[in-house]
Parts: sequence; C-alpha cells; structure tokens
Amino acid sequence: MRIALLSGEYPPQPGGVGDYTRRLAEALSQRGLTVTVLTIQDRRLRVYGPGDLTTQQLWQPSAGLDWSPRCWPALIGALDRLRPDWLHIQYQTGAYAMRPGVNLLPWRLRALPGRPRIAVTFHDLLTPYLFPKAGPLRRWVNWRLARDADAVITTTAADAAHLRQGGIEAHVIPIGSNIPVAPPKDFDREAWRARLGLGATERLVAYFGLLAPSKGSDVLLEALARLDPSWRLIIIGGAATAPQDVAHAGAVRALAGRLGLAPRVVETGHLPDEEVSAWFLAADLVVLPFRDGASFRRGSLLAALAHGCPVVSTTPADTATAEALRPAALLVPPNDPAALAAAMTALDADAATRARLAAAGRALAARFSWSAIAARHEALYGERSPVV
Repeated sequence: MRIALLSGEYPPQPGGVGDYTRRLAEALSQRGLTVTVLTIQDRRLRVYGPGDLTTQQLWQPSAGLDWSPRCWPALIGALDRLRPDWLHIQYQTGAYAMRPGVNLLPWRLRALPGRPRIAVTFHDLLTPYLFPKAGPLRRWVNWRLARDADAVITTTAADAAHLRQGGIEAHVIPIGSNIPVAPPKDFDREAWRARLGLGATERLVAYFGLLAPSKGSDVLLEALARLDPSWRLIIIGGAATAPQDVAHAGAVRALAGRLGLAPRVVETGHLPDEEVSAWFLAADLVVLPFRDGASFRRGSLLAALAHGCPVVSTTPADTATAEALRPAALLVPPNDPAALAAAMTALDADAATRARLAAAGRALAARFSWSAIAARHEALYGERSPVV
C-alpha cells in the first residue's frame, strides 16, 4: 500500500507536527507500507522517501510556493507521479501558516479522476486566519476539510466529540512521543549539567517546545522569578518560525530581561533528537504550563513522561484526561505563576513523589507506542479500497 503524508512542516524544520509526521512515516514503513512525505520548505515542494524519510529529496518542483491554493498544481503533479492509495493530511493551522489552501485541497482533488483516498488528522481544531473579520468562514473551511475527507482522525476523544456535534465521525488515534529515549552513547548526566555550570545544589528545570503563546513559557518565567537564584531553566528548542510565534518568542525574551532572569535561562534552539533526550535526562524537573491545559495531543508532554521526568503541567478541562494524568504529573491551574512556583518547590523537596511520578509517567507513555499507532492507521487505510 502506498501512502503520501502531507505536512505543513517536516524536519529539519522545527515543530511538533513535523516530528509526528516523521515518526508516523517511519512506523508505517516498518510495517511494510511505501511511505512518502510531501511538504513545502524554502518555498519549494519537497518529497521525502521512500527509504530515507529524513534527508532524501526525490525532486524539486515549482518554486515560490506557499500554503495558499497556489500550491495545488505542484501537489497534484506530485500525486500524479507518486500514485498513492491514500493522501493523508496532517492538519494544524499554524503549521500551514494559517493559510486555507490545504483545507480546500480535498474538494479540489474530488474533481479529478483516479484520485487517492484522502484522510486528515486534526492535531487540533484551531481555525486558519483567512482575512480580518472572516468570522464563520474560518470555521467553515475546517468543516469543509473534514467533510471532503474519506476518513477523519483526531488525536483526542474531546476533539472527536466536537466534530461529532457537527455530524462528522472521527477515529481517535493518539500521538506518541516525538523524542526517543536515546541520548548520545557517551551520555553522562553530571557532564551535561556541567555544560551549564550547575553547582551541586542548583536545580535544572526543562521546558521543551517552541515559544508559542499556547505553551505558557511566559508563565514559567514569572514562576521562576519567585524562586531563589539556585533555580535554572533550559528551554529545549524554542526556535519559532510562524510570525505569531516569532513575535511571542521576542516578548518572552524581553520578559526574561525585565525580570532579571537572563543569567538563569538558556535557550538551546533546535537540537538533534539525541541531544533533546540528553537534556531531558539531565534535568531535575520538566515544566510544561500549557495555557489550555495538558493534553495527550502534546508530543512534548509525552516525551517528558517517556523519559521518566518528574513533570509539572496544567490541569486540562477534560476530566478524563486529568484523571489519566494525575498519577504521572503534578497539575496546577493554568496561568497561575504562584501555583506553578509552589508546585515546583514542593516537588523539588519530595524525592518519593518525584520517583512515583517518573515511574507512572513511563508506564503512561508506553500506552502510546508508535508500533500500535501505525497498526491502527494501517487498519483504517485497509477499511476502504482505493478510488477507481
């Protein structure tokens, strides 16, 4: 079976959806499927795989592309060459620069003979920008994307329930950790901590991900300012590409300066997976203060749990998710720096709780294995025969 995955971002570009797409492509390939990945990088359509899903570029078609409908001819040309059984769109509006071209692509493909089946995974249900005062039209293009697909997938039950309210049935297939527990072969925890000049009594807090508005990095800085100078912060990743994220990252760095935290904060930029893994293992705590609450759609959270890190995060609105997470993470209300600082202090002082959270986190993350995720995708692809 031939599968083409379409993603708005893909390594070496930073971003959780791109990391997810690569992991899914690798897991599907291991099951014997022929997988290619399509994306736009440097305003050109890039096609990765099959065989080498990290570096191989099969050809380099049209230049000057973006994620508006202007990308359709290049994508259709690629599909004509690849002849996949399924085109599987990995959708998150931010990954497509909030452009609507991909939202309407299935509608365009439906008019073509011999088109592939179309699946779409909604990594969240946020809407694209379009233009000022677009209002209901922004929601309409997401519903259009779902209704024109042959199969719809969400990563959480809450998102599936929301789509169901609009008459759209969705399969729930969770994501997995986007970072394997695989530090460099010569990894030594104390040596990695020494790179930051950490003393024996200093604590290292890790934050993993882009400096995006929804992730609460500014709240973490305000919490850090309430703690004594022995607390240090490493922002693993942090490199932003979308305009709104670039602006927010600048505001976060300015806030660190105003709070006098610059000497206590290190931002790594985008790193290879093995170095991300090493910093997880070198940290004392991982703090992920999502503004909308912790969720199993967050690859950064699953990566921290898989590494056995004691995690502090924020309480999700979804009760079922909160109940599943509480054994594995210390949860506080979103947007509350005082509560976040208190939780960090309490966890730092309680070795037994740290050990309990670490063990529970590993066990929870094991439920989200990529082999199981790929098997569920393959079963879904096999439910329907290709279009003739």
